[in-house]
Amino acid sequence: MADRDPSLVIEGLSKTYPGGVRALQGVSLRIPPGMFGLLGPNGAGKSTLMRTIATLQDPDEGSIHLGTIDVLRDKDAVRRVLGYLPQDFGVYPHLDPLSLLDHFAVLKGITDRSERKAVIEALLHRVNLWEQRKQKLGGFSGGMRQRFGIAQALIGDPRLIIVDEPTAGLDPQERNRFLDLLSEIGEHVVVLLSTHIVEDVADLCPQMAIIASGKLLHSGQPQRAIDELRGQTWKKVVGKDGLASYEREHMVISTRLVGGRTVIHVFSEDAPEDGFEAVDPDLEDVYFTTLAKAGLRRAA
Repeated sequence: MADRDPSLVIEGLSKTYPGGVRALQGVSLRIPPGMFGLLGPNGAGKSTLMRTIATLQDPDEGSIHLGTIDVLRDKDAVRRVLGYLPQDFGVYPHLDPLSLLDHFAVLKGITDRSERKAVIEALLHRVNLWEQRKQKLGGFSGGMRQRFGIAQALIGDPRLIIVDEPTAGLDPQERNRFLDLLSEIGEHVVVLLSTHIVEDVADLCPQMAIIASGKLLHSGQPQRAIDELRGQTWKKVVGKDGLASYEREHMVISTRLVGGRTVIHVFSEDAPEDGFEAVDPDLEDVYFTTLAKAGLRRAA
């Protein structure tokens, strides 16, 4: 693989856990530099894929390369250029950001004290935590903890950053602040954003994939997928008592309550029965249609 190709390339990745759970089934992806969204419901295999890329577990089959680095064979090389923010990111509550980032920087190989000081100060300014640099981490809000998590992931100028469900539980203001930070980071390196929140991918990612039941169902540009669905998405307000019959007769991709009324979205290449109206699709429609075509249950 050429040095000039900095992409993350995943080929034929499979993983089955004890008990027969097939977490990954032949997943292949090429992920270029920039923000890449990995969408899927809970239990889809996203975290297994993230942990495998992050060298925390081995697959049964397949390969992963980051540029010229064989991820599965040269784990130390990967870890030197990897930033990782897992879904369950723990901190030492009685330490402050300065102390803990200093510890992480030593682990990353930054042994010169003055260099560490400069790196840590720059990172805290970048994630807007400089004013809280001496505050105990146990008093941080969820959004502040996530921004601290990104700071530790950025130590050492990584070429690959993995973030797993980073905005779950954040309030809207903190979510927007965090997504702005990710977008800025994603201008220069591969940032793999794993989430079940469709809006996060729609707002940030020029490339995406959908995974469910361990299988890759779709990959490509979000806008192109939306355009391909245009003219095939329909909506109708229905009574709750009649919902089951619509689900039997149509491919219902989503339902939601709007002002106390049940609104359904249906995928159909042709106009359904009277009462349906065409709707401009969005990435949520793409997501639910992809799951429905794969025979998977939609999210209510």
